[in-house]
Amino acid sequence: MLNRALRLLRTYHQLKQIELAKQLGVSNSYLSEIEKGVKAPGMDLLEKYSQLFKMPVSSILLFSEQMSNERRPSEKLRVAAADKILRLLEWIDEKDALSHG
Repeated sequence: MLNRALRLLRTYHQLKQIELAKQLGVSNSYLSEIEKGVKAPGMDLLEKYSQLFKMPVSSILLFSEQMSNERRPSEKLRVAAADKILRLLEWIDEKDALSHG
């Protein structure tokens, strides 16, 4: 889920992957792998996202599927809520792309 949130964060700010990769100081291929969910970003990279997009790391981490090894009901609820938020944002992003394309 974190990969989806990071991709949406980039598209919301109308940045191409190559532009964001340069601003974050990573390769475009690495950023692509992160956005596809192949690789997970480290805390150092999330700090860069936080600074660039002026938002707390904790807000970004809301979309991390596993913040701890515990699977308490509250953790399951957080993951389910974050997934629903992402689905809504992805739907809005798709509608926006269709209306501008």
